[in-house]
Amino acid sequence: MVFQVRSLGLQGVSGYEVSAECDLSSGLPAFTLVGLPDAAVNEARERVRSAIKNCGYKFPVSRITLNLAPAGTKKTGTLYDLPILLGILALVIGVTIISGATDAPNAIASAVSTRCLTPGAALALAAVFNFVGLVGMTYISTAVAHTMFNMVDFSGNTHQALLALIAAMIGSIGWGVFCWFWGIPASKSHSLIAGVTGGAIAMNGLAGVVVSEWMLVIYGMLFSLLAGFALGWINTRIIEFFFAHANRSRANKICVVLQDVCACALSFLHGAQDGQKFMSIGLLGIALAFDMQTSGATEFPLWLMILCSLAISLGTLVGGKRIIKSVAMDMVKLEKYQGVAASMTTVITLFIASITGMPVSTSHCSTAAIMGVGASKNPERVKWDVAKSMVAAWLLTFPCCGFIGWALAQIFMLF
Repeated sequence: MVFQVRSLGLQGVSGYEVSAECDLSSGLPAFTLVGLPDAAVNEARERVRSAIKNCGYKFPVSRITLNLAPAGTKKTGTLYDLPILLGILALVIGVTIISGATDAPNAIASAVSTRCLTPGAALALAAVFNFVGLVGMTYISTAVAHTMFNMVDFSGNTHQALLALIAAMIGSIGWGVFCWFWGIPASKSHSLIAGVTGGAIAMNGLAGVVVSEWMLVIYGMLFSLLAGFALGWINTRIIEFFFAHANRSRANKICVVLQDVCACALSFLHGAQDGQKFMSIGLLGIALAFDMQTSGATEFPLWLMILCSLAISLGTLVGGKRIIKSVAMDMVKLEKYQGVAASMTTVITLFIASITGMPVSTSHCSTAAIMGVGASKNPERVKWDVAKSMVAAWLLTFPCCGFIGWALAQIFMLF
């Protein structure tokens, strides 16, 4: 956290604006002196000490950093950029709502397909547990948020960085609306990642991409698709083995209970995964606007967690039925035990990804699991044409959103 005291208005210093700042994350603020008369330095020490003391912090009086800039210099990282920051936060809420409408329904698609839950009940359940998952997992692990926060570099001119970030958000939302309108469960997460990456490239070229962190996105894509399909196939065979001689009516009742439990877990994990992705972009905007560090720890303010939780739940309730139909009813027809296998598979893949910091798509995990389950019985039962259209949308997401984010950032940074 960076503490700042702006426009000290020191006596004997004319024609300049003087500010002080310090990093409080390490416990004690460290300051540097920059080209000021001794009298002005002493006055600044007292003013800064008083300001920080009023906020409950203590520090050695001698450790002060003062910054000197010509009066009238365009400020960055202050209230000058507040309208842009508010725009970024508004877009974060918007993209979170879209995620609730496009990605969240995939978490409960198999429960609807097997008729274990009605669409209305499933959406209400998903809305509640998305809220709980976003807030709850943030207190357990922020590995996904750490990846999102550190995979790009927006260092440099703060004003331009904020413009590039807001351009990336606009591109991401536009792509999400397009896919939602056509009922395609495209990855909102990947469109967000692509858009933000495009904005960072527009800002700093290829140096704007932190390859070591970005590789976790690639690992997540491969893991969600391959592990989802394979585990879906394996889990189906395991359940068939244990229920081979069970009474069908009794087995179905057990599967309904298991399916309901899995639906709750899936919604929880979706909130944990997608919620941290979107909150991290909001936190990045806050960090840029107030000159905070844009790497390292990711501690979310409670108000941001609650706001994003409500947004993702609202999106699930408002727009979820269209995506449920596409995934749960158009791709493959599932029996109850197959729905359990698909849900268990998605729970496993999402949990592993969340703990290891791989930002994955719930729609990737869920769809791959459903396809694996269907293929275990008979590959011909899977409607591969539907699956191909979804894969095509996923493959287009990175170049399309990346280019849109890059192009809009280039335009926005002209102003």
